[in-house]
Amino acid sequence: MHEFIYLASQSPRRSQLLTQIGVRHELLLPDKEEDAESLETAVPGEAPRKYVQRVTQLKLHAALQRLQSRGLAQAPVLCSDTTVALGACILGKPRDAADARRILQFLSGKTHRVLTAVAVGWHGRTWLGLNESKVTFSTLSPAQISEYVETGEPMGKAGAYAVQGRAAAFIARISGSYTGIMGLPLFEVAQLLAALD
Repeated sequence: MHEFIYLASQSPRRSQLLTQIGVRHELLLPDKEEDAESLETAVPGEAPRKYVQRVTQLKLHAALQRLQSRGLAQAPVLCSDTTVALGACILGKPRDAADARRILQFLSGKTHRVLTAVAVGWHGRTWLGLNESKVTFSTLSPAQISEYVETGEPMGKAGAYAVQGRAAAFIARISGSYTGIMGLPLFEVAQLLAALD
């Protein structure tokens, strides 16, 4: 096992999840001049699975360049990206409150997929993993959606909700990985890190 890894993610949840399984890590965050959000732009007609894997690999490439340019100690670099999909439709982070309401109305009463890809880069090699889970939302009233959006929790979250937050009250059923839905599937991460040794 490595002494530590770099986590190239601004998500506090991913850092907490790594800590949960005892993985020592340091954050490797983008510089102010890096446009990290632009990496998440979908290609028209792109399938959700292909999208999330491509974005994760782009994030890993950017993080490895960042590590090199900063002259930091060498260690494995972990990246992850999560997307929510209803059929072939990719539901990313909401642009604003109105977009969050639209997304939540779209998910109301339906079962959607949450895809989280993970990638580890080390010694010029890349290891990839993908977790796919299913989440069923109850039917949400306009008032429930508005109240939830007003909390601010949907902002910055794929699919406009956080499974570990207030949206848990809307979720009738989950099939798959709870940590994958949170944004870092710990089983797949542990498998990838074990493969490095």
